[in-house]
Amino acid sequence: MTILVAVTDDPQGAAALETARAEGARRRAEVVALNLGAGPLTAPEGVTVVDRLLGVEDGDAVLERLEADADVDLLVVGVRRRSPIGKAILGDVVQRLLLEADVPVLAVKAP
Repeated sequence: MTILVAVTDDPQGAAALETARAEGARRRAEVVALNLGAGPLTAPEGVTVVDRLLGVEDGDAVLERLEADADVDLLVVGVRRRSPIGKAILGDVVQRLLLEADVPVLAVKAP
């Protein structure tokens, strides 16, 4: 059993990482953090960090990782509040992941 967490360079990414770590401890599952940020990711003990390939969009990187790792049972992503107009005008990576991921998705808001 593996939990994949998409980590960005913002409070939503930090909240997703912490939630995935706690969920991994609760389920006794391996946690893999997919670094979608620009710089290196320092993860808590027990979390394996993998970097996305250069030039790959965030959503594509997550979906490719899900396809490559058949052991993933849960995807954790950070979300931010957006207005209905903001959702209609701009595309949303999280919305795409919710619709296209083949595993359950846990969406986490930053405190």
